[in-house]
Amino acid sequence: MTIQINNFTTLNNGVQMPWLGLGVGNLNKNDDVANLIKHAIRTGYHSIDTASFYNNEEQVGMAIRESGASRRELFITTKVWNTEQGYNSTLQAFEKSRKKLKLDYLDLYLVHWAVTGKYQETWKALEKLYKDGFVRAIGVCNFQIHHLQKIMENCEVLPMVNQVEFHPLLTQKDLLFFCKNNHIQLEAWSPLMEGNLNFPLLKELGEKHKKSPAQIVLRWDLQHGVVTIPRSSNPYRIEENYNIFDFQLTIEEMDRIDALNINKRFGDNPDDF
Repeated sequence: MTIQINNFTTLNNGVQMPWLGLGVGNLNKNDDVANLIKHAIRTGYHSIDTASFYNNEEQVGMAIRESGASRRELFITTKVWNTEQGYNSTLQAFEKSRKKLKLDYLDLYLVHWAVTGKYQETWKALEKLYKDGFVRAIGVCNFQIHHLQKIMENCEVLPMVNQVEFHPLLTQKDLLFFCKNNHIQLEAWSPLMEGNLNFPLLKELGEKHKKSPAQIVLRWDLQHGVVTIPRSSNPYRIEENYNIFDFQLTIEEMDRIDALNINKRFGDNPDDF
C-alpha cells in the first residue's frame, strides 16, 4: 500500500509549500529556462526555486506570466545573495528581485548563505518583509545548527525553511533532527548528487519498483519529510522526476539508502564558504 504524501507540507506559520519543486540554479538563457519552467508547470509542478545569483529571475517571471497558471497556484522562491546581505541592502535586493520577477509578492525568500557578521542583520530584513506582507514565508539556505541557533536567539520570526545540500551521500541526520524538532522544514538542493546515481543499490531498488535511480532518491527525500527541488534542463527528466507519488520505499529500503552516507558534499561546506 502506498504511503500517502499530500502535495503540500505545512510550514510553521501555516503556509502550504509543495513537497516537490523545480530548481533552476545554473540554468541560463542557453537552456531556454522559460520554456523549461512552462513545461514543468504543465507537468504538474507548482513550486519554482530561483535566486538572484542564478541571474534568471526575469525568465522565471516570464514563464509564470506565460504559463496560464493562476498566481495563487504557484509557490515562487528566490534568495538574497552574499554581496547583497545586511539590513538595508537586503531590502533593496528583495525589491530588485521582485521587479525582475514582476510579482506583487513572493511565497518564500531565503538567505542564500550564512555570511559571517551579516546574516543576523539580513534576517531582520526578512522579518520586516514578512511582517509587511511582501513574502508569505521566510527561511535560510546552507545553515548549520549553530547558524540556526544564532538566529533563534534573537529572532521575532522563526525560520520556516532551511534549504541545504541533502542526498544519500550526505544525510545530515543531526541537522534534519534539529530542524524537525524546531518546526523548520528541511529542503534539499542537489538531491540527485549532480547525476552521480550509479550505485548498485539504487539500480536494484529502481528495478524492483520500476523506477529510475533518480526517482528512488527523490522518493527517499519525501519519506524523510524533506522537500526536494531537483534541477534539470531535460523535459523528459522533468516529467520523470515528478512521477514519484505512486510508490513507496520500505523502512528497510530507507535504511539501506541511509547507509550510503559518507558525508560527501558536491557543493561548498557552509562553515568554509
